[in-house]
Amino acid sequence: MHTRIVIVGGGAGGLELACKLGRKLGAEQVTLVDQQLFHIWKPSLHEVAAGTLDIHQEGLSYEMLAHDNRFTFCFGAMTALDATGKTLTVAPITDETGDELIPERTLPFDQLVIAVGSTANHFNVPGAAEHTLSLNRPADAEHFRLRMLKLLTAAELRKSAGSQAQVRVVIIGGGATGVELAAELREASVVHSRYGFRRLDPHRDVQITLLEGAARILAPLPEKVSTAAAQLLRERHVTIETNCRVARITPEQVEDATGRVFAADIVVWAAGIKAPDVLGTLGLPTTRAGLLEVEGNLLVKGQTDLYALGDCAACPTADGGFVPPRAQAAHQQASYLVDALLRRANDRPASTRPYVYKDHGSLVSLGTQTSVGNLMGNLFRSTWYVQGMFARMMYVSLHLMHHQAVLGTLRTGVLAVARFLVKRATPLVKLH
Repeated sequence: MHTRIVIVGGGAGGLELACKLGRKLGAEQVTLVDQQLFHIWKPSLHEVAAGTLDIHQEGLSYEMLAHDNRFTFCFGAMTALDATGKTLTVAPITDETGDELIPERTLPFDQLVIAVGSTANHFNVPGAAEHTLSLNRPADAEHFRLRMLKLLTAAELRKSAGSQAQVRVVIIGGGATGVELAAELREASVVHSRYGFRRLDPHRDVQITLLEGAARILAPLPEKVSTAAAQLLRERHVTIETNCRVARITPEQVEDATGRVFAADIVVWAAGIKAPDVLGTLGLPTTRAGLLEVEGNLLVKGQTDLYALGDCAACPTADGGFVPPRAQAAHQQASYLVDALLRRANDRPASTRPYVYKDHGSLVSLGTQTSVGNLMGNLFRSTWYVQGMFARMMYVSLHLMHHQAVLGTLRTGVLAVARFLVKRATPLVKLH
């Protein structure tokens, strides 16, 4: 009897795992469950939101990937788990009127991998859940893009009538997502004037404010990276407010703990993440933040056939901390589990080697022309600071490596690279 491996979550780690296992074991043994129909590399969502990356060109269909990589795709969200009986429940799919298109399903498994990623953590800030947008899914990014387009159109019409008009964007959180979105929006606002918004001054009329609670943006990264990113953003007329603790959000403004008020037409929440709520309903051990507790071999504590990887897993490190929620960690964990699950499928002895996170540094995109970051780990014997076009090329190469991992063969990988470079040769602002 074939081993049945079910992977829940088609993000960077889950999809790579499904593709690599599918190419080895086939569709009868590998199933991927996801509530979306297509995959977009999550670090690209800020570009989709800004309109500089077309979601319909960038998205990879899970059904296409399943066909090409020989795994089965199950469309829907996991809603329940029977760890003892080794089954999981997948929610029904309904259309916009509520009519059921696909009924609820029960999937049996021999090994289960949970890779459902993360969602926004609003830290109980009043008004945050109701009045902000977060970039967790492709639908979130597309919603932001359309909202921004409406605001720009309204401002253009007011300008045409002789009135003053501005679009005020407030981004809460100066981590990689917030910084990259601010840079991409500024680049997009400059290009917008060439696509019909000719009365809007991109620097004066599109105001972008970045709020960060720590003393500097990109606080987890080296100070040199943070300083360079802040300088580049300020040169592009992005206002940065550090040591700013958001206390309340209304439909019109953001208020901080000291009473400062920031007027806003649209607010993006990029200040923290937490585990999806469904993990707390599965009867599995979780941390206070809702993450699944896993051992060094990525097995959920107390389980022999349930694994977790990526943002939803609290994976311990040798120094007593936890693996950070980064795409490179999910990629490494997927590679680790490919070996572990293939060993089990082929009745080979399990490896005694635990998963060890290797930090290769971080790169932050600041538009189509430049990036900043630090390279470290096995790539160099010491930490290297990088900036400019070289850093941008390194940033793009990470995306291409992900495409290669999920597309598989050299031929499809080369075609993906060609399509990717053509799409990004010039900045695109998608308005329709």
